[in-house]
Amino acid sequence: MKTTCLTIIITIFVSVLMSFQNLQSGYQPGDKAVDFSLKNVDGKMVSLKDYRDAKGYIIVFTCNHCPFAKLYEDRIIDLHKKYASKGLPVIAINPNDPVKQPEDSFENMAKRAKEKGYGFPYVFDETQAIAKAYGAERTPHVFVLRKEGSEYIVEFIGAIDDNAQDASGAKEKFVEKAADEILAGKQVTTKSAKAIGCTIKWKS
Repeated sequence: MKTTCLTIIITIFVSVLMSFQNLQSGYQPGDKAVDFSLKNVDGKMVSLKDYRDAKGYIIVFTCNHCPFAKLYEDRIIDLHKKYASKGLPVIAINPNDPVKQPEDSFENMAKRAKEKGYGFPYVFDETQAIAKAYGAERTPHVFVLRKEGSEYIVEFIGAIDDNAQDASGAKEKFVEKAADEILAGKQVTTKSAKAIGCTIKWKS
């Protein structure tokens, strides 16, 4: 009887622990991010390790259809133009299930990238494994990484700035601030900002 009760207690404890871990899934600032190998719209595979001279990365989970992603699209393009040559390239990742949102299919990704003249990779997280590992929840959702040797340290998570509607009206440019601090060899002072956007369309 005692053994049965102990087993039940242990089972409940493990279940609660697992539930807590699920709530805490994804990266927090200071965590080490995993590399990935995802298919770009040009058909080539893209990984963080491909950028040998990078000082860090601006990883943006985004998509075609989301109105917020569209509002931030030009700002994402500008971030790449401003920081790629300094060693902080943008890599855009589409995590959405195209069955639930056909506008976010790989074919439509390629069309969008061509129409807008993306100078950065726009890769497809087909299995959604990378979005889950990073803890991405919305589009857009940004993860700014600092490269330290062969490791990728998460320095900032969240929104690009504090004004989704109007870039010129943004008072806090979170990603630019983090990028500038990384390039200056300083600690990133603002570690997170709530991401505003459409929820990721997860596979059923």
